[in-house]
Amino acid sequence: MNQPVQPKPIRYLGIDPGLNRTGYSLLQVPPGGRQPILLEGGIIRSTASLTLAERVVEIGTGLEEILEEFEPDMMGIEQVFTAFKNPKSALMLAHARGAILYVAASRQMTIVHYTPTQIKKMLTGSGKASKEQIQHAVTFELKLEQIPEPNDVADATAVALCLFHSLKFAA
Repeated sequence: MNQPVQPKPIRYLGIDPGLNRTGYSLLQVPPGGRQPILLEGGIIRSTASLTLAERVVEIGTGLEEILEEFEPDMMGIEQVFTAFKNPKSALMLAHARGAILYVAASRQMTIVHYTPTQIKKMLTGSGKASKEQIQHAVTFELKLEQIPEPNDVADATAVALCLFHSLKFAA
């Protein structure tokens, strides 16, 4: 007798890219569920003493390990944002983001890009929300006892929630 195939939960990966530390967060929605739960969150670190190319490889390898272990269905990533006074930071962030996009795209993942303003507006209703307001929204919505730490994980969780909500509203 054949067992019915159980539907698989949907997994949303949020990424807060950075060259030193890239935050990631994985939300899961069980079949028939309406509310995501925080499955995993953490940091992909690169070694500051390595060359830029080696650091980019570390980030890509770290993401490959996460994708292999958790098999997310789609990924949301924060877009590069910078003030004109610090363009070097934006360029370094772009290198990390490129490694992340390469790894995800090579697996044919759905990738959705969000600006910081879009993330803030989706979670709080205001595109000018503070970091503390975003952290409170993440903690409240996921019914967590404390804010995910470090900040990179909280930011990645906000991206994952934004992905979840934007796809829910689109359906």
